[in-house]
Amino acid sequence: MRVPTDPQTGPQTDSQTGEYLHDVRLRVNGVVHDLRVPARRLLSDALRHDLGLTGTHVGCEHGVCGACTVLVDGRPARACLMLAVASVGAEITTVEGLTRPDGSLGPVQQAFRECHGLQCGFCTPGFLTTVHAGLEENPDPTHEEAREMIGGNLCRCTGYQNIVRAVERAAVLRRETADGDRA
Repeated sequence: MRVPTDPQTGPQTDSQTGEYLHDVRLRVNGVVHDLRVPARRLLSDALRHDLGLTGTHVGCEHGVCGACTVLVDGRPARACLMLAVASVGAEITTVEGLTRPDGSLGPVQQAFRECHGLQCGFCTPGFLTTVHAGLEENPDPTHEEAREMIGGNLCRCTGYQNIVRAVERAAVLRRETADGDRA
């Protein structure tokens, strides 16, 4: 990370806030993006406002609700608590990055659709990324492990039963996909 400096005017600053701007290179969903951001720009804001990846939602802004969850090097992280400048060098995956290469729904997304694991949808991106990472770690969770997997994310609409069913269904879909890949 470096502060861009113009030979005539010195360090570059944001015209509205006066904050120094930093050049950062973020790798998001396999694509490298060069940005110029203030040091205190949250990763969630960089994703939504600078990169236009609006699937990452911001709910509580305190890291409690999980709506902003993205994967950082494959592990769930709250994007509302991370600074964009601290994300340099990491592989960031947003909900947009969970689709298959052909653009079709990935197994976790498909399971949420099939099991009606969403209602208003605001919390859904955080659940999808959380479950994706959880199934990477535990590809065949018990019912109780599926419930624990989503324990850090809040939903005000669903009552969680269909979300737990979606976790269990996603595990099945992932196994079926893996079996199909081996055939």
